[in-house]
Amino acid sequence: MRTFLLSFLLAALPAAAQVYTYIDAEGNRVFTDQPRSNQAQRVELAPSNSMPSSAPQYTPAPPAAAPEPSQRYQVLRILVPQPDATVRDNSGNLIVTVSSEPGLLPGHSYRLLLDGVEAGQSGRSPVFPLENIDRGTHQLAVEIIDAQGRIIERTPSQPFHLHRMSLAQKRMVNPCKLEDYGVRPECPLKDKPAEKKDIPFVPFL
Repeated sequence: MRTFLLSFLLAALPAAAQVYTYIDAEGNRVFTDQPRSNQAQRVELAPSNSMPSSAPQYTPAPPAAAPEPSQRYQVLRILVPQPDATVRDNSGNLIVTVSSEPGLLPGHSYRLLLDGVEAGQSGRSPVFPLENIDRGTHQLAVEIIDAQGRIIERTPSQPFHLHRMSLAQKRMVNPCKLEDYGVRPECPLKDKPAEKKDIPFVPFL
């Protein structure tokens, strides 16, 4: 019983309090932290086995992601050919040059459109060589795309006019000879005139 009372008392007292015991007038042993008798004796307590509370672990919040740089371009244009320009090339070849300010950001590419269809190979080069374009009026536009193919910027379509000498005009400038048929594009075999056969002269007897 005393052991139980002592344990209960120790649990109820603060860890730093002193415990005393004495026999009261009725012969009962009393445990207290405020002795009222000169006969009270101090009780030696066993050291506590409680662990000091550790400081709370502080995990710093991850730094906020830096905002992505602006992906807007102040200028995007086609330098060559100029809008509504006339290009003369009998082979239908054309070199298109584009420009942007600022220059291409990492992961971006130029894409050229001829009459609404991708022409040449998209990439970081601002120069697009085109070949064998049909004579007539065409529309050019250029786009800046990201790595996923999303359009970042796009120019309005601008026209240009390609002049190619027609086959008839080429034949007029340089008439076809017999050996040219089937060799020169303007001299197809179907237009080759029939060759005259030499018939030997036989005198009538």
